[in-house]
Amino acid sequence: MKKKQFLVIGLGRFGTSLTKTLIENKHEVLAIDRDMNLVEDMASIATQALQGDSTDEDVLNELQVQEFHHAIVAIGDNLQDSILTTLLLKEMGVPKITVKANSEIHGKVLTKIGADHVVYPERDMAIRLARQLSSDTLVDYIELSPDYNVFELTAHSSMRGKTISELNIRAKYGLTILAIKSGNSMNVSPKADNTIQDGDILLMLGSNQDIQHMEEKYGRKR
Repeated sequence: MKKKQFLVIGLGRFGTSLTKTLIENKHEVLAIDRDMNLVEDMASIATQALQGDSTDEDVLNELQVQEFHHAIVAIGDNLQDSILTTLLLKEMGVPKITVKANSEIHGKVLTKIGADHVVYPERDMAIRLARQLSSDTLVDYIELSPDYNVFELTAHSSMRGKTISELNIRAKYGLTILAIKSGNSMNVSPKADNTIQDGDILLMLGSNQDIQHMEEKYGRKR
């Protein structure tokens, strides 16, 4: 993995978790916050942690923010600071800017002023949890777009002993089986004659509607 340089602005729970994960993945992170206590907590973790006001153009110029691969604005509830910081980073030529938004309106404003990617951590986590709680088979999923996801599902008991060809899931539901996890082994790009075993986890690509359709079909046959 190529090492990248990230700028993380705002060291609340989201910014702190993001910084720690980036560091664990061997990237360099400059972390900034107005609160000196938060900066001190991050000092031993981030590549560098500094106290500073991200709405002050002189501070950003001094940090040479345009030299970073990616800036993440993780400011919490202060919408004005979030918007102004994003605007300054865009004007200063930061290559990529991701911003945490607290509402749809906040996100629309951020997109209008040039944010490359807007994330809604609380909303997205709530949706993720609700989908997992609503399903007896959904293990996890990765959102590719508002409509299409990669899903991990526990194979229904009625699938046991059948081959992928016999299940014909792609033709029936428009879903593609990307891999089958059996215990600690992973069968990537499984063949049509591969058989589903008890306890297998299926990694599938498809739309929310298609996965719901399949679950409705198999959900009664556990």
